[in-house]
Amino acid sequence: MNKLVLLTLILYGIHAASAASHSLKYFYTAVTAGIDFPEFTAVGLVDDEQFMYYDSNTKKAIPKTDWIKENERADYWERESQTGIGTQQTYKANIGTVMQRFNQTQGVHTYQSMYGCEWDDDSGATGGFDQYGYDGEDLVILDLKNLRYISPTPLGGITVQKWNNEQAWLEVNKQYLTHTCVDWLKKYVSYGKSTLERKVAPQVSLLQKDSSSPVTCHVTGFFPRGVMVTWQRNRQDLDVDVELGETVPNEDGTFQTKSHLRVKPEDWKSRKYTCTVQHKSLEQDIILSVTEENINKDLKTRTINPDGSSPPLGVIIGYVVGALLLALIAIGGVYVWKKRSSASDADSETSSQPAAPNADGVSSNQPLVKEISVNMD
Repeated sequence: MNKLVLLTLILYGIHAASAASHSLKYFYTAVTAGIDFPEFTAVGLVDDEQFMYYDSNTKKAIPKTDWIKENERADYWERESQTGIGTQQTYKANIGTVMQRFNQTQGVHTYQSMYGCEWDDDSGATGGFDQYGYDGEDLVILDLKNLRYISPTPLGGITVQKWNNEQAWLEVNKQYLTHTCVDWLKKYVSYGKSTLERKVAPQVSLLQKDSSSPVTCHVTGFFPRGVMVTWQRNRQDLDVDVELGETVPNEDGTFQTKSHLRVKPEDWKSRKYTCTVQHKSLEQDIILSVTEENINKDLKTRTINPDGSSPPLGVIIGYVVGALLLALIAIGGVYVWKKRSSASDADSETSSQPAAPNADGVSSNQPLVKEISVNMD
């Protein structure tokens, strides 16, 4: 992954995911003070559906889905809130450290992290990830296979060297990502099974602003997130003149994405161009031909539902809301990947990720966070 910002998202990709594949992801973001945005936010997602949220303004962790609200008691959320309060202090210090390394004394900057795990309940395969970024660029990334951290920048090498020297902590961290995190993921999937394993078919629309603009294939209202959008010319797949967009959430919990085809009108009028959408909810692919009657150039859409009907207005509005949400996330530099702490029961084992060693080689007392506030030398 080359970017850590949500626009990266990273891990999400536009692809047809396995029906048995599940993921637990946490995103932490710290931003410099002085803007109208929380200095620290934490977001947790199961199968790309947000289930919890915390920010430094409210200092409270809150549920974002009915299934987590119905299965976790008040003490769970109190512990999550206390964890968030401790974590935000560490992240505030960390962003200052990284700014110092980059010789920056002012301006708006973001320090982000993402971690979590994946589980396939058919094959039993599991995986984990843990990475950090600064101003949208990778800073430190875990190579889980070789159990070491790597960095694409020399300034991240300071942290990498210290963390890689703590072999015992690396082993504990591996255990967390490949076992403890997976156990929590399985629990959450069991909580939200009816929601997380539902299938909602997409609606597909074509639009074009004017003759010099690309033709856009909008796909919206689908669940789960995995989807494949391709273009064909005379029934042959196109790899050139095609630009894939991000997959982002709709207001109703479904997803949307878009793909652009850069082709001159005289070309698509003389050759057969189509947009094909594949999704696990569909018995047959949705194929929409690029024709005059299917493209409405005043930005209204010609939409095809799986049953041939037009989509409800709410879905169209949801697409706009989702696009605005993505823009706000980009501006704020928010949505990072990190995980959570505490157990659902007071006497159960904590799910906190092992704390990383700090500059003195002593474990940080802050839960969930790997210290990056190390000496500049």
